[in-house]
Amino acid sequence: MISISNLTKSFGDFDAVKSVSLSVPKGSFLVLVGPSGCGKSTMLRMLAGLETPTAGTITFEGNTVSDGNKNWTIEPAQRDTGLVFQSYALWPHMTVAGNVEWPLKVAKIAAAERKARVAEVLTLLGIEKLATRYPNEISGGQQQRVAIARMIAPKPGILLFDEPLSNLDAKLRVEMRTELLRVHRATGATSIYVTHDQVEAMTMASHVAVLKDGEVEQFGTPEELVANPQTAFVATFVGTPPANLVPVRPVEGGIEFAGTVLPKGFELEGAAQAMYRPETLGVSHTQSQRTLALDFAEASPVAGRIMVTGTRGDLRLTAVVDKAPKFAPGDTVHFLLPEKPAALFTPAGEIMA
Repeated sequence: MISISNLTKSFGDFDAVKSVSLSVPKGSFLVLVGPSGCGKSTMLRMLAGLETPTAGTITFEGNTVSDGNKNWTIEPAQRDTGLVFQSYALWPHMTVAGNVEWPLKVAKIAAAERKARVAEVLTLLGIEKLATRYPNEISGGQQQRVAIARMIAPKPGILLFDEPLSNLDAKLRVEMRTELLRVHRATGATSIYVTHDQVEAMTMASHVAVLKDGEVEQFGTPEELVANPQTAFVATFVGTPPANLVPVRPVEGGIEFAGTVLPKGFELEGAAQAMYRPETLGVSHTQSQRTLALDFAEASPVAGRIMVTGTRGDLRLTAVVDKAPKFAPGDTVHFLLPEKPAALFTPAGEIMA
């Protein structure tokens, strides 16, 4: 459905997006996720036609809509896309029904057909009773539903979401994630969703692109990213909680783990970062042959288990256990490591074979 080839966007000497290439299957729900400033919103703006690429191309169903090498792009209104902004951008002087009807008027759809379509999408979003109200008379969550209804009213083939849940409270965000997926399935459109929240990314996406510094660190399904992270950044960014990374190096008598020498449990030729999944770690008040001592940071219940976190300098470890002894601020937590890590990365963050 969507093909992105060597896409680049520069602002002066700064490259916000650097030679990104992706292929998005039709009907998929792609999430662009990464920290602030990684280039995900800039990518979405190029897909929407609000920015012209500096280089590279964007193709929708075989038709090129942007060509940065030729400094050429198709206008947003001609792209068969719908876009929801973080701010919703509703017309304050129009009713809910008027806001939803507006893009249909612009498309010069007959009045009777417009009225029928407005009623259809308002019902789909569960806001048909709000049709005569104005944006300042409804809640933030309801405004978001109106913005989504307005987006899908013209039946675009591609839906674009720019952090649409960031203004909502935690409970409403969870509810609206479900609502957005229901809309996605009902429309059959290909959706691209921008967020910095990896929980949103992993729960909503059929495909995920993890971005860092304008580049795609890894692209795949949520399951693939959690099971086989290809960089240290991905390993520590995805998952709830994400994986632990410990700096290691071979020394006489074993392997040094962040300043502590532990018995050798695997082969290691030089400095590396060892990845351990939180559910494979144990915690204790007592030291043993395979433990690292850290300062207790916090403990919290997670889905019937206990998540315990400790810190020491730049090192931070999290274990998820069935039961944990009581720890108080100032206590030392001994994290028990399995013999072998789940993966090894170079000090620069690249996966090691």
